Amino acid sequence: MSALPHVLGVERSILGQPWRWRATASDDLTLDDLVTQLLLARGCPREALDAHRTPSIRAFMPDPSIFRDMDRAAERLADAVVAGEEIAIFGDYDVDGATSAAVLILLLRELGIEARSYIPDRLTEGYGPTAAAMLQLAREGASLIVTVDCGAQAFDALAAARGAPVDVIVVDHHQCASELPLAHAVVNPNRLDEAEGAAHGHLAAVGVAFLLGAALVRVLRRRGWFAARAEPRLLDLLDLVALGTVADVAQLRGLNRAFVAQGLKVMAARRNIGLTALIEASRLTRAPTATDLGFALGPRINAGGRVGRSDLGVRLLTTRDAQEARTLAGELDRLNEERRAIESGVQAEAEALYPPGRAITVVAGRGWHPGVIGIVAGRLKEKLGQPAIVIAIDDQGIGKGSGRSIPGVDLGQAVLAAKEAGLLIAGGGHAMAAGLTIAGDKIDAFADFLEELLAARVAAAVADRALLVDSVHAPGGVTPDLVTALDVGGPYGMGWPSPRVAIGPVRAVRVDVVGNGHVRAIVAGDDGRSLKAMAFRAADTPLGAALLGAPSHRRLWLAGRAKIDDWAQRPAAELHIDDAAWAP
Repeated sequence: MSALPHVLGVERSILGQPWRWRATASDDLTLDDLVTQLLLARGCPREALDAHRTPSIRAFMPDPSIFRDMDRAAERLADAVVAGEEIAIFGDYDVDGATSAAVLILLLRELGIEARSYIPDRLTEGYGPTAAAMLQLAREGASLIVTVDCGAQAFDALAAARGAPVDVIVVDHHQCASELPLAHAVVNPNRLDEAEGAAHGHLAAVGVAFLLGAALVRVLRRRGWFAARAEPRLLDLLDLVALGTVADVAQLRGLNRAFVAQGLKVMAARRNIGLTALIEASRLTRAPTATDLGFALGPRINAGGRVGRSDLGVRLLTTRDAQEARTLAGELDRLNEERRAIESGVQAEAEALYPPGRAITVVAGRGWHPGVIGIVAGRLKEKLGQPAIVIAIDDQGIGKGSGRSIPGVDLGQAVLAAKEAGLLIAGGGHAMAAGLTIAGDKIDAFADFLEELLAARVAAAVADRALLVDSVHAPGGVTPDLVTALDVGGPYGMGWPSPRVAIGPVRAVRVDVVGNGHVRAIVAGDDGRSLKAMAFRAADTPLGAALLGAPSHRRLWLAGRAKIDDWAQRPAAELHIDDAAWAP
């Protein structure tokens, strides 16, 4: 690790960014020291190192009562359980919504209530509760409706529910306006009037649903409900909590890290029939990792809401029948392939419309499938390094948009501001993602509004951007033992970034393009030790061009993530390249 000064000297890499140490580095770290450095660099207090090495629910779980309306919601749910009321769970059509609904449905089932689920159709109903859906559930006998991952902005729908009359509990995490909708309870750590619970504003909706479940069980325990029946094991639901948390790109800090770390253990035991079938359909032969939740399992559940039937995910996660689970998982796998094909076409058209010179990318097109615009927005954000909003315009000239942001730029608040300015029909979200409905003739004005509001913030965020490196190694130092040590600091994700290592200097021995535009390289250090490296979807980027065209006499520094090569006949490590720089 004696080459530290060379990495510190990278001021402009092939992708045009400086490289910096994430924290003060040392050149004589043991693997255990490296884990300590990883945790400290991600904001872990030194006195909490042990808790963060093995994050547990006991160490990070708050008292649910700190959240506004939590006790009121739990008491009303307990009343419904004791009285045997008809309960409906109204969820969003994405993974967070599906897992949130499944957590409450499975818990209520253990308590003797078979709650029904209602997941709106993305194309015909759109996001969140509608008055028609609320009144339909009331007519069908529901006396209590719980909305999950939605409802914070559903003013008209919840007013209609109150007039039905039917009680509504809102369980959400999206940003709220100063006024709250009419509901029996609104449990949301991002309420503007939230106090102590605001510290947990990074929770996904499924995390909030789990806390409500804990509060419900506590109320029933206090009432003596479990004197003659078994108390449900809340921890058995953590596999769903982990999946929804990672798939919704929630920050993996504090309680969320515990949810994911412990949830992965529950998932490895394969207790949930539907999740087991989904793991098999995803062709995973090992215990899932946090990466698998985001890139293998999550997209398949999302595919139901994007290009198929919105209720497939909840049905899969709550089924008791193994054969039905296999059928549903197979259908979601097929729909995911269909989604990929649709996404590819929309992305190509969206990239062609990119407005140069803008700090915020806003593109719109007719005929685009609204089920994939969020994914395309994410791809554009990654490629362009700036917030992106993709809008699909329907035959009536109404646009449905989805946006993704970069750290330091709160897109959810910006969309709420645009709504309050009269530019949107509907809109909301959180810092890193937002959704909206807009009249087609207001798209240009909306883009100008965002540009004026956010351009300076984007410029500041981009100026501060640097590629952060955690450690540096010769090619021979990237080993399975190193990968294992780095994994101890996980689970990694949004807000708790995966460790990045630099290797070099190296020469490219062999470079080619494989799969869907991936660049594969074999690189060797001055000592002759070689390493396999991959740059995904990089063939048509400056990074790919540099790797493919690197002359044999020029040396490179590579920076990326050290991973286990799943295709190797024996355990081997490889580097997933994020960036490269020419060595002196």
